[in-house]
Amino acid sequence: MKLVIQRVSQAKVSVDNKILGQIDQGFCLLVAFADEDNDETIEYMARKVANMRIFSDSDDKMNLSILDVGGKILSISQFTLYADTKHGNRPSFTGAGNFETSKNKYDQFNQVLANHGLQVETGEFGADMQIDLTNDGPVTILMER
Repeated sequence: MKLVIQRVSQAKVSVDNKILGQIDQGFCLLVAFADEDNDETIEYMARKVANMRIFSDSDDKMNLSILDVGGKILSISQFTLYADTKHGNRPSFTGAGNFETSKNKYDQFNQVLANHGLQVETGEFGADMQIDLTNDGPVTILMER
């Protein structure tokens, strides 16, 4: 599983000019799965996201979690995180998980985030989406398991 966490002051996702998900302060997550990812992987990554302390406290130190600040999640599926660019100029995506299996894992991941007490907005799995966001900081973190 690969994940990009972007701390945002606002983010929204649209398909065909229709807004599917929208948040104010929180995280815009770009999420991709491999076939070998399992329940343990999903639980681990969701727990890390919920407890990642990258919001500023009163001393302006990154010490607060998304739960501490009442932030929300905009979760976007993005298989291109598995791009292999080692050979040639056209990326290979063979490391990305099977479409149907990854869709199920994506739904499960979002549910586990919600189980941690987070409000989760999503795009449409597999769709051509337009993402509009304001990266706060900027703070962008890559995670892989």
